[in-house]
Amino acid sequence: MNQAIRNTWMAVMLMFLLALGALSYVQFFAAGDLNDNALNRRPLYKEFDLPRGAILADGKPIAESVPTTEGQFDYQRVYNDPELYAHLTGFYSLTFGSRQLESAMNKELTGQSDDQWLDRIKNLFSGQATQGASVETTIDPRLQKVAYDLIPNGVQGTIIVSEPKTGNILAMVSKPSYDTNLMAVQSSKRANENMNKLLDVPGLNINVNPAVGHLIPPGSTFKIFDIVAGLESGKYNADTVMKNPARIKLPGSTATLGNFYGGNCAAKTEATLAWIVANSCNTPFVSMSQDLGAEAFRKVTTNFGFGQQLNIPVKVTPSVFPAELTGSQLAQSVIGQFDVKVTPLQMNMAAMGIANGGVIMEPNLVKQVMAPDLRVLSTTKPKVLGTATSPEIAAQVTDLMRGPVQYGTARSAAIPGLDIAAKTGTSQIGNTDLVNSWITGFAPADDPQVAVTIVMEKIDFKTGSSLTSPNLKKILEAVFNQ
Repeated sequence: MNQAIRNTWMAVMLMFLLALGALSYVQFFAAGDLNDNALNRRPLYKEFDLPRGAILADGKPIAESVPTTEGQFDYQRVYNDPELYAHLTGFYSLTFGSRQLESAMNKELTGQSDDQWLDRIKNLFSGQATQGASVETTIDPRLQKVAYDLIPNGVQGTIIVSEPKTGNILAMVSKPSYDTNLMAVQSSKRANENMNKLLDVPGLNINVNPAVGHLIPPGSTFKIFDIVAGLESGKYNADTVMKNPARIKLPGSTATLGNFYGGNCAAKTEATLAWIVANSCNTPFVSMSQDLGAEAFRKVTTNFGFGQQLNIPVKVTPSVFPAELTGSQLAQSVIGQFDVKVTPLQMNMAAMGIANGGVIMEPNLVKQVMAPDLRVLSTTKPKVLGTATSPEIAAQVTDLMRGPVQYGTARSAAIPGLDIAAKTGTSQIGNTDLVNSWITGFAPADDPQVAVTIVMEKIDFKTGSSLTSPNLKKILEAVFNQ
């Protein structure tokens, strides 16, 4: 063999080895990343030609794939009562991909989960198409509808109802909502036209479930954490008498902070912690913040889940307690203002944790996953997320949270014969007349069955108040009068 032939042979072999190596890398190492790449549409096209599993609420499909003869694919994704469940299911779109449960449970819905590997092997030999599994949610359709109807059209709001002892979410609704079928169309042109219409809806972001992805100042519902910090310090109890001036100077500043103008705090210049909590006075908590220091509040908020990335299974945006605070900023933070930001789910977790004796159960939206032949592939069991405080402290906080309902800011939530614990909140929005109006609580206080959180955003104080405590009452009536 002369040198020229030898060189050519070596070059061919080298190119063959390079091609073999590249093919092996793509097949065995990069396949997952390539399939997950948002720019790679081939897996999505392949999935659209398969029967995707249903998303269920109490056994009834709220999202399902039905055979169709229209369009280029054999199946069409259909959403039932789409506005009622839009922020939970999200959508499954050829043009825009998937969101919320459609995205978080995609492997199960397409039959690609680890629990379905045996079914895939059987289908490989039988020639049958892979069918997706169905996902049964924890949602109670009746409570979901009650909660949804309590948010007036045109109002931006969220309501969550959960079980403190299991973490299961029974209702999770937000408005404005939208018709998810508009995103599921097979025509990209129509999908883009529909997307442009939805982008014009004030307050709507179809990429975000407001209950788990929207951060809002919590206002005085944050005082639940203040109470825990105060009680844990051993310096405060329900009978501790505190000064309650109408206004107080912020530390290191010439600015002052006052009690909310709409409450009863002006009635007493000194009061017990129990009375202060019931009427949600601000100035005593400013004094408490300077007494305890930022670390005490940071520790409590961390124990209740701030900064923690959760998947329920949809991703939850971590709530924020600022890392560095001056005395003035801390004073504003402990009344739920400054840069303190929470999701509605975070404040529901606060209520769940107190209701459950200080133990927070992991919030959960999925009850079980079922194969097409109705075999149960997996069941979600209650899991402890963490211990936020001791049972003794939780019991004292519960007692203090009875005050707002019995003689304070949440009186309109009261139901004769039902023991309710709750805390209201109002976070002001800049220098506007608009507020975020909150309430979070649970019932019965001595044996909690449900925790309820309501927030109405960017609303005037009077309207907001009419949609929080009274609606907490209506939800609890729906729960306990069923």
